[in-house]
Amino acid sequence: MALTLPAHPDPLADRLHASGLLQELAHGLGGPFHYLLPHRFDTNLAAFQAALADAEVDGQVYYAKKANKAAVFIERCAARGGGVDVASPGELREALGHGVRGDDLVVTGPAKSDALLRVASQQGALIAVDALDELERVLALDVPRPARVLLRVHPPAQPGSRFGLGRDELDEAIHDCAKAGDHVRMEGFSFHLSGYDVHQRAGLAADLVDLCLKAQVLGLRADRISIGGGFAVDYVPAGAWQTFLDQHRPSDYHAGKTFTTGDFYPYHSPVAGAGALRAVLAARTPDGPSLAERLRQAGVMLLLEPGRALLDRAGASVFGVQGVKDRDAYGIVTVDGTSLSLSEQWFNSEYLPDPQLLPTGGRPHVPIPYQACVAGTSCLDSDLLTWRKIPFPARPQPGDLIVYPNTAGYQMDSNESPFHELPLPPKVVIDCPDAPGRPRWRLDR
Repeated sequence: MALTLPAHPDPLADRLHASGLLQELAHGLGGPFHYLLPHRFDTNLAAFQAALADAEVDGQVYYAKKANKAAVFIERCAARGGGVDVASPGELREALGHGVRGDDLVVTGPAKSDALLRVASQQGALIAVDALDELERVLALDVPRPARVLLRVHPPAQPGSRFGLGRDELDEAIHDCAKAGDHVRMEGFSFHLSGYDVHQRAGLAADLVDLCLKAQVLGLRADRISIGGGFAVDYVPAGAWQTFLDQHRPSDYHAGKTFTTGDFYPYHSPVAGAGALRAVLAARTPDGPSLAERLRQAGVMLLLEPGRALLDRAGASVFGVQGVKDRDAYGIVTVDGTSLSLSEQWFNSEYLPDPQLLPTGGRPHVPIPYQACVAGTSCLDSDLLTWRKIPFPARPQPGDLIVYPNTAGYQMDSNESPFHELPLPPKVVIDCPDAPGRPRWRLDR
């Protein structure tokens, strides 16, 4: 029996898929596409903002733009009090061009270019300084306003991380900022921490609060910390996830491909999204009080940079079936896109939530379950969107659609490429999906 891993139920997506709109879009656009649900982004952003407010913690939520290139999500930040986390000149221009004020931007990433540092400083963006030489270049900028900086701390719990300043470097950077006077405004500290460990994140955040208090003694502003992203998304139910982890074997995949549990994103998380932020704020610090209490006592703001968690259920990816071939006991469905549009496949991993088959009304489908992997249209043997043999309710046919759920966070465009000179799948914004009647749509601009 084929393993199944269904995403959480989504009545709105079911209604949208039953409306016939996706089939019309596939026909009109002539190929694969992604659809976006910006109101879901609004809901997620509001939930993070509410978690800060309920804990009585002053803070700001910055959307990590790298998680999705669509303009609509930046526009929603500008309209709803969210900031944006950018890491390149192009991302900075896009954010400014779609209405986000410079003061509401944070610039992250290692070894930033001089051009990025200069424009960020001119626009009043907050710069997360990652190295001493980067700080030297910030201090050398000739701009009419003080550069706003955070000093990024190397995480002791992850000594292999390439990000951040070590303890001696940090001391040097703090004193350099103090000596720079009005040329720089050192506003606090940040860190980049991999993984989703709530207590690890809260503990390091508490350390940064202490650093703020020490820096203030030197006359520095140091009144905010950034704890980055790292807020999990809960894609699938707990029971289905555990069953999958317990039972999946190489025989469940095309060509006997081998995956280990560590290869996969944790598709089920009991603490996710804004709930994970609430857990971080409630976590006890080493000296007793919760992180929220510690922040309030010290008068320190909390900044965070979620990406995937703000995009939870805010989009899906749609591919058209071009052909089906039968192998022993399973099939290979080839679609009109490539695995470059499902980024997980390019990290020796697999995007696991089950895709959904949407018939288009061609020949009648025989309602006999049919196991198949899903392959891309390129000439690479490794171009598979799904190596796992999916138990489709019937044998797919050319013209049918296959919809991958919940792909807005990192999946749909992190690694897309016009390989074979194939056009990149466009993004379709679906507005007012809860209104009666046919959903409205437009192309992302």
